[in-house]
Amino acid sequence: MTVLYSTRVTAAGGRQGWIRSDDGLLDLKLALPQPLGGKGGATNPEQLFAGGYAACFENALLRVARQAGHRFGDDDIRVVAEVGLSRNPADAFVLSVALAVTIRGIGLQTADALVRAADAICPYSNAIRGNVDVAKIVSID
Repeated sequence: MTVLYSTRVTAAGGRQGWIRSDDGLLDLKLALPQPLGGKGGATNPEQLFAGGYAACFENALLRVARQAGHRFGDDDIRVVAEVGLSRNPADAFVLSVALAVTIRGIGLQTADALVRAADAICPYSNAIRGNVDVAKIVSID
């Protein structure tokens, strides 16, 4: 398989450390969220995952929509990813995701079909399928 893009990010200090990409474009301090007993005040891995998943899923949605003959403006599609951190019965940490997708200008049946198609090609969806519970809530505007 040909790799289309690759990036490297270094982490140090765990959840209260930092992350930095090799090109320096990503350079962030991390903080343990207050609900987990930390001080907060900086981003955390769950926020970064939620942002990446939302952006990637929206791009997949734009692609399948375009292939289906739909054209959307920047404000016509909104994807909100909510990432939860909890523990399973074995006391291991697990993630859950809820994707709230709103699409303007089409019917709900079409929106559902586009979201299913986007889910099939989104690399984040493909990476976590079968490992992370993902709820998808589709609405139209």
